[in-house]
Amino acid sequence: MHASAQAPSAVVMVRPHRFHPNPETAADNAFQARTAQHAASTTSRHAFAEVTAAAACLQDAGVRVHLFDDPGERDTPDAVFPNNWFSTHAGGHVAIYPMYATSRRRERRSDIIDSLKAQYRVQEVVDYSGLEQDGLFLEGTGAMVLDHIHRVAYTAQSNRADPVALERFCAHFNYEPMAFATADAQGRPCYHTNVMLCVGTAFALGGFHMITDPARRAAVCERLRETGREVIALSPQQIGEFAGNALELSGTQGRVLALSARAAASLTPAQRATIERSARLLPLAVPTIELAGGSVRCMLAGVHLARRHQPAGGSACVSSRASQPVPDAIQRRASADIARTAQGGVMPVTPAGSATMPHQ
Repeated sequence: MHASAQAPSAVVMVRPHRFHPNPETAADNAFQARTAQHAASTTSRHAFAEVTAAAACLQDAGVRVHLFDDPGERDTPDAVFPNNWFSTHAGGHVAIYPMYATSRRRERRSDIIDSLKAQYRVQEVVDYSGLEQDGLFLEGTGAMVLDHIHRVAYTAQSNRADPVALERFCAHFNYEPMAFATADAQGRPCYHTNVMLCVGTAFALGGFHMITDPARRAAVCERLRETGREVIALSPQQIGEFAGNALELSGTQGRVLALSARAAASLTPAQRATIERSARLLPLAVPTIELAGGSVRCMLAGVHLARRHQPAGGSACVSSRASQPVPDAIQRRASADIARTAQGGVMPVTPAGSATMPHQ
């Protein structure tokens, strides 16, 4: 399997210290838990350990991980989902997005962008966040699922994907907008496209039944097939298990499809076989994170930028206060903590610090 422009070899992740489902986003996110399942301190510890372990698994697969910590001092419960407020693009381009919920606007961090500039070639940063003052929102690669190869922006219409903001992004970044209306069994629109659609290099997973207009549904599927992809239809039950919320990445041994353990378990043998013809499944256990209404794809901001030259033996992942490594001791502890979760245990929190995650 060759490298693919669709499957980045590096990601940005944010590890939260005060994670909890965000009540401000619950109104239009049907995937979000409505009631607390654990004490707040327990939930935050579980989330911290899940992100730590997920980053380690990605690193083991040969994906470069830039792991930043969010202490939670600014009340940013959804900081674990950085793909909504920025995206990166080949040619050195970065976009910063207008966010629907006020609390989510506080997730934007200049230190993350500065870290990317230091390690990758960034030519321009286009900031659309000013559109918030006009009530126009476009929540990054949550609102849009981008075909980076054929330049199509698949977009489910919602409060978080305004058509004016979408048009501006597509005009500037040279994407064809392909928007469509969606509804679940209760008639609610899909809050983010990336919970119902995943576009990989050779396949596309989608809850196409959610596209309300049959003609538009057929057009979306046909557009995907025209680009040479096998179209894999997901059932309503599989969408509810976050099977559409996946991201294809390039590891050192080939492409992998990062998704949650629960999502992977919902796939049929035939679906798995189709995916595994071009990408290895990489299930990650993130049940606590999923309480907030997002899963693995939401946790990963793909890095599509060219790296600056690094000396031989240099660190693969440099960070500020924000960026944390996953040393062996923490990896072992996170694995043990997640195992204890199934038995009702409580996970310890590691203090924030500054270090790097070396690439193996």
